[in-house]
Amino acid sequence: MARGELGVLTALDTAKTQWYHFTAIIITGMGFFTDAYDLFSIPNVTKLLGRIYYTKEGSPKPGTLPANVSVAVNGVALCGTLAGQLFFGWLGDKMGRKKVYGLTLAIMVVSSLASGLSFGHTPKGVISTLCFFRFWLGFGIGGDYPLSATIMSEYANKKTRGAFIASVFAMQGFGILAGGIVSLIVSAAFDHAFKAPPYKDDPAASLVPEADYVWRIILMFGAAPAALTYYWRMKMPETARYTALVAKNAKLAAQDMSKVLQMEVEAEQEKTDKIAEPETQQNNKNSFGLFSKEFARTHGVHLLGTTSTWFLLDIAYYSSNLFQKDIYSSIGWLPHAEEMNAIQEVYKVARASTLIALCGTVPGYWFTVAFIDHLGRFIIQLMGFFFMTVFMFALAIPYNHWTQKEHRIGFLVMYAFTFFFANFGPNSTTFVVPAEIFPARLRTTCHGISSAAGKAGAIVGAFGFLYASQDKDEAKRDAGYPAGIGMKNTLIVLAVTNCLGMVCTFMVPESTGKSLEELSGENEEDEGDESVETQGSSSRTVPV
Repeated sequence: MARGELGVLTALDTAKTQWYHFTAIIITGMGFFTDAYDLFSIPNVTKLLGRIYYTKEGSPKPGTLPANVSVAVNGVALCGTLAGQLFFGWLGDKMGRKKVYGLTLAIMVVSSLASGLSFGHTPKGVISTLCFFRFWLGFGIGGDYPLSATIMSEYANKKTRGAFIASVFAMQGFGILAGGIVSLIVSAAFDHAFKAPPYKDDPAASLVPEADYVWRIILMFGAAPAALTYYWRMKMPETARYTALVAKNAKLAAQDMSKVLQMEVEAEQEKTDKIAEPETQQNNKNSFGLFSKEFARTHGVHLLGTTSTWFLLDIAYYSSNLFQKDIYSSIGWLPHAEEMNAIQEVYKVARASTLIALCGTVPGYWFTVAFIDHLGRFIIQLMGFFFMTVFMFALAIPYNHWTQKEHRIGFLVMYAFTFFFANFGPNSTTFVVPAEIFPARLRTTCHGISSAAGKAGAIVGAFGFLYASQDKDEAKRDAGYPAGIGMKNTLIVLAVTNCLGMVCTFMVPESTGKSLEELSGENEEDEGDESVETQGSSSRTVPV
């Protein structure tokens, strides 16, 4: 049976698009701009790190990061992100979204700056401190996922909610693009230091003392956009849904939303008390906890769907993104390291990743923003997984064909399409849906669990791709890489992973056009025998 909905929530659901919507998108989205910049700028500089710290004296070849070091540099931030998603997701439901929102941004700013200031007297010392600071950078980034998604979903109206949440996530695309552009500018600025072309038999000639500044400046720049939005993030009021449904303060919720909506909103404390009934009642749909039978019955399949699809997506998405440079090298699009100096290599890697971001990644995000409230979340996610599968197979099966010089452009076009349909597809929808379908008191927790599952997939993808894609190459063996299954078979594995994502999508409900309370069941109550007849017996549960 439906309850009478609070006026403040009805006002939010039916509000016309206003300036505060766009302000919220910028404030919450700038965190994701920083997230993407920090996570995806590292591939632009890993080859430079190898040259600076691992070039062997007297060796005719430029140095590369050993396998275990490359895994650590690329993957440690993902481990921190997973921990941050779980911790801040839980904390966001316990303390409120706003109270911990500024903390995540502060951690990101400090850790970005500290990453660029990594210190040590030996290569091991520098890389160790870099990994330490990047773990905490990831920890702050992780907290931004459940908090930003939930805040935007709870501010938005139900008609355009999907577009607003997707817009926040679409700032990732600009962050990836900015990472490439900053790398291009910095490397181009420092390249003038070379007086002569590098010599193939003298890798030391491809380095200048200024090379160590390049990667530090690139990583530290990630602190700038986050720091600029810190003040405005702290000025945002707590969401009305948390204040009314979880904190049970109807007066404060009405006051906050009156300012935001620029209209009078009535405080309905009596109705708020009825919706948030005492947890001692036997048949209360609004008191069950995360580990209760009622949650498993009501939302268990939904949580399984959001976690599994995000996990499978990120295996493919992060492995492709973090190791773009290896894919470009494998098809011969990037010159051999001996043919360019260290900073030129940064420039060429950044140019390639920027081109892919500009042509595939960024447009994909904004196609989702344009169509998500018209096509629906389910269709976009299913379509995205389908085309990612198709293009991965199209790259993998005739892989030897694409490695030929005259066909490289075709490879890059299809590779860009995989990123386009990842973002006009599951990479966006897996972020949107968990912020809509779970109860307010568990919303950031469940989003944190879902996104943490995604980062677990990213860790599998990042570590697994690094090893699996290696062929029996002597230079790689010298750097400590085991023989893998090769790039072709790795792409086939990623295609199969995307295919499994299509199957798991059927466990995720469609949330288009419904209020958050309709989706979570918070506007319904059980009444006596009707409850028993329609839902089965209900046991008393204790919220977590």
